[in-house]
Order: sequence, then structure tokens, then C-alpha cells
Amino acid sequence: MTSTLHLRTLSLPTAPIGPPNPLPPIFAPSDTHQVAAPGDADAEMLNGIRYGRVRSVLPYLLQDGYDRSLTETEHEVAVLENEVLKATFLLGAGGRLVSLVHRPSNRELLFRNPAFQPANLALRNAWVSGGVEWNIGTIGHSPLTCEPLHAVRARHADGSPVLRMYEYERLRGVVFQIDAWLPEGSPVLLVHVRIVNPSDATVPIYWWSNIAVPLTPDVRVVAPADAAWQFGYDATLRRVQMPVTGGIDRTYPTRSTEAADYFFDIPATERGWIAALDAEGTGLAQVSTRRLRGRKLFLWGQSDGGRHWQEWLNGPGHDYLEIQAGLARTQLEHLPLPPRAEWSWVEAYGMVRCPPDHVHGSPWSLARDAAARGVEELVTETALERALTEAKTWVDDEPLEVLSVGSGWGALERTARARSGDDSLRMPATPFSDSTIGPAQQVWLDLLDGGDSLPGDPCEPPLSYEVDDRWVRLLGRATGWRAALHRGVAQAADGDFDAAETEWAASAHEQPNAWAVRNLGALARFRGELGLAVANYRAAHRLRPDLLALTLELLEVLLEADEPAAALAVVADTAEPQRAHGRLRFAEARAALATGDLSRVSAIIESGLEIADIREGETSLTVFWDAYQDALSAGLDRQPMPRALDFRMKASD
Repeated sequence: MTSTLHLRTLSLPTAPIGPPNPLPPIFAPSDTHQVAAPGDADAEMLNGIRYGRVRSVLPYLLQDGYDRSLTETEHEVAVLENEVLKATFLLGAGGRLVSLVHRPSNRELLFRNPAFQPANLALRNAWVSGGVEWNIGTIGHSPLTCEPLHAVRARHADGSPVLRMYEYERLRGVVFQIDAWLPEGSPVLLVHVRIVNPSDATVPIYWWSNIAVPLTPDVRVVAPADAAWQFGYDATLRRVQMPVTGGIDRTYPTRSTEAADYFFDIPATERGWIAALDAEGTGLAQVSTRRLRGRKLFLWGQSDGGRHWQEWLNGPGHDYLEIQAGLARTQLEHLPLPPRAEWSWVEAYGMVRCPPDHVHGSPWSLARDAAARGVEELVTETALERALTEAKTWVDDEPLEVLSVGSGWGALERTARARSGDDSLRMPATPFSDSTIGPAQQVWLDLLDGGDSLPGDPCEPPLSYEVDDRWVRLLGRATGWRAALHRGVAQAADGDFDAAETEWAASAHEQPNAWAVRNLGALARFRGELGLAVANYRAAHRLRPDLLALTLELLEVLLEADEPAAALAVVADTAEPQRAHGRLRFAEARAALATGDLSRVSAIIESGLEIADIREGETSLTVFWDAYQDALSAGLDRQPMPRALDFRMKASD
């Protein structure tokens, strides 16, 4: 058969992402990839670790409006198919490759999540497991991982249909383009990725393709390396020998107790590939051209917390591991993309078959060499380099058909640049149509068109924020309380907190509004001025007592300020259904514990305390349980943490 591309719908039990949190994330959330001890990192790696860190995910807003209730929902997908493979892409969730089926054997090569259940693992909170995720921006799961991408039909030079997905990434101000195709008879899905820096400044860049595959006791992960950089939840980077370190063969993920990353230290002379192979020596391999240098194994581990995370993300009986590929050697680094430059590479995904006695034999070199031969038989390095070279003849072609629409931010940015004579975002291959501009962008377009204020009801939060210098300059000429609010957010994003404080105070003085006052509270909390933080949060909450996000932040500040009785009063004043929110009930439990009301704590736990957006690496539940046991014990035996509350990522949590 010839290669085909068509749209379909995929029905999945789904917990909707929900609306974005309207409160700007002024300060970065906890970062599980923050390096506390660089340990064995060399000079090049240290530079990458220190370079390009962001203060927050602004201008993006957080996506924390989901819960754990699943409803059967139709999702739009694009399907590429030839005689050998069938690839399914979830267009509304970052273009994720959710399924890759080897048709002759009817084998699913990826871990296919049976549901769409967000959890708090990404830069903006919401993330779903499974398939292949395309990560760009900064360290962590992409800000676009739960957003729709622009998707169009294009054509390869050989006539094969191409699925092109693209978007303007606001954190770095770059355009990324993913072109996926299946040549007739090809045993591999080919993916050409291009990142374009349209600016006159060097930009820190991050890219990792995260590939989830089924986890079974016999699966072994193989890559062309004899050592790896190990990074665990103790935030220490160590260079270790592979496959055996600490007396355990880490290439068998089910043999490790704790969650960890292993970044394979692949020699520069070696081709970059990674494979996950079962007892028969068969499984998925990912290989690329040389630009994509890094390869990684991620495992959740077999601790109670690690197994609970698997069930939390995927449901009972559905476990996965991840093999990954990235631009840098580790996921802790950024690389500098020069001004007006672009980087591109080709990735290939397919099924390899290797002799099982070699894959699972000893020494390690036997498995490594067998997998290398399997990858070379699947697709040669020459073939991939040829695909990369040939891509230059068609990746700039205009799309043939629009399949799905992403955000309007690219169109807004193209318009803003064009006003100053800069056509760098007028790219035929990745058009950003004016028709994509919606309410979140319109306020900025009006400002660009000469508006001298940002109108809006003080009772309603802004729909969006901008922190780029171009928009800061335009905000500088604007008047009114809302302009001052936005200037403060932009200044905070730039690290100028004193200037931000001045703007927010001016905004609140001109027009009392919960948004500026809340930001003043968040800043005071950041500075450790808890009394001032409480006062500001109380004032903000009086202006919008119905806003759950604001209520939750107020409760956290009250607990930090050791005002548990006041926190319980806020809980009592909160109406249903907000009263049932997991974060609110957790705040109630901690406040009750602090006031000595152990029966109330017990009732909350026994009724089922469930925090839908518990953060990866968050230790608050462990701290709470230990304090609860201290209060209960009085010489009695301490009870182990219930599995439903156990999200511990390391033994010391």
C-alpha cells in the first residue's frame, strides 16, 4: 500500500485539562531537575547546567484545573500508515505520538495509556503519560505538552504525505516544526525536527523526545555506552559504570528500587540510538542523526511510591519506562542557539529484532553490539543523513491542507514583528494565520494598534500575560491600573521585584483589584514577610472570595504563618463544590492537625484524601503523615503511610 495520512477520532476516558489558572506563576514551581550537587559533571556539562535557567514559566499560565473524574471523550488524531507501521498522533496534546503499531506482528511498540489523566509533572502542571512527547522550551515537560499544535498536510519530495505540526514557543521565542512521514514500505517512522531562532539574540534551547514503552520484568534498555550520568531525586549528578552500578544491573528497570535518570555517556564517535528489548530481543528502537546527542533511561523504581505513581498516571496494571533522546548529553542542560539560526535533525522509530541470548547475555558489550547491528539493519546512518539532506528540498514548502489549529500567539508575534519591518516569522512552511487570534491575543493586538490602555473589569483576571521586551516597551506607554499590573508581572519575570512591587501597589491604589494585591502577597511570601503576605492575600481574597485558586494560595500562606485557626475559618466560608477540592481538604487536614483536632484529621483521611495535582517530588504528604503519627503515637506504634498517600520518590522522603 502507499503511505496515507488521515484524520480520525480516538475515544479515551478523559479528565479534561480545564481552564488555566488565572493567577500568574511569578515564581518557578519546585524543579525536580534542579542540580543541588553537580558532582562528576565536566566543564562543558557544568556550563550547560548553569546556562538558560528560567525564573518562572511566564508568560504561560498554569494548567491545574483538572481532577480525577474520567468521562469517555473523543480526541482528534492524525494517523500515518504504510504496509509496516501505523502511527497515531494526538493533535490536542502537543502532537504526542500516542501509538506506533508494527502491522505485520500487530505489536504496539509504545506504551499506550488507556486513559487521558493529567497529573502534576510538567512545567505548567498538567501532563499525561504514554507515547512519544516532544519537549521544547526549558528543563521539564514542555509548556505545550497539553496544548493543541498547528497541524497541516504537506508532501515529501517522493510524494509521501507528511504530517507537519508546529507552534511558536513563547518562553524562548522560537518556532519549532515537526514533520513526520512513512515512506512506502519503510520499517521506520521518520521525524524531521527543526527549531528556528528568528531573533537577533542567542537563545537557550532544550529538546528531548520522551518515549514511553511497556515495562515488564524482562525488558532491557540498551544504548552504545559503558557509563552513564545518574541523576536521582537527591538532585546529585554522578557518573556511574553501566550496566551494573551499586551491584544492580540498571538496564533492567524493574531491578531498581528508587526512581532515577540514567543519561548514557555515548562517545562522540558513536551513532546515537537507544532500544528497549524484551525477552525475545524485540522492541522499539529510536535512532537519529548526530545533532541529537543525548540518550536517557528513566524509571519509576519499585518502591511503594514509584509503583503508586505508575498507577496514578496509568491505572492499575499499566506500567511504563521511558527511553529518551535530546540535544544535550543530559536533561539538566541548555544549549545556545545562535541568532537567526536553525537546528534540524531526523529521528527514526521502528521495531528491532536481536538475538535474545546476546541481548540478555554477558558481557554488556554482547548486548550493546547486538542492538547496534539490529538498529543498523533497521535503518542505516547513511539513510538517515540522506533523509536530513533531502529534507532541505521540501520542509519549506507551503502546507497543502490545514488539519488542526494551534494558538494565536504565532500570528500575534508575526504581526508585531512585521510592524517594525521584521518578516522573520513569515515562514511559508509554518503559517500563523490571523484567523487564529483569539481573546487572549486580542488585547495585545489592540495595544500594538495604538491603544493607550488595557481595558477590563477589575473583577475579572487578565486572560494572558506578555513578558517579552517588545511588549514591555508598549506597556511602558500605556496608562491605567491594568497596564501597571502587567508591567509589574513583566518586571517580576525579569527579576526586578522592587519595580514590580511599585507597579502593583500603583495598580491597586488606582483601582482596587485582586490581581495586583495577590501579586503583592506572593512577593511578600517569597521574601519571607509572612505577616504582610497574609494581609495582602486576605485583601485579595475579599475582592474575589469565589476564586478557588486564590483561596488555595491564601490557605497555604496562613498555614506557613502558623495561623491554622484562621485557615479553618476560610475553609468554613468556602462553598461547595470547592470545599471538596483535594488541595483545600489537605489544607483543612493540616490546619486541624495544628489545632489538635485529630478526629477531624482522621475523618478527612478516612473519607479519602486525594490531591489531583500532587507534584512529582512533593514531600508535603510525607511531612503531614509523620506529624500526624507524632500527634497520635503517645507511646503507641506508628502506622505506615497509606498507599493512597504515598508518593515518595526516595527512601529519605
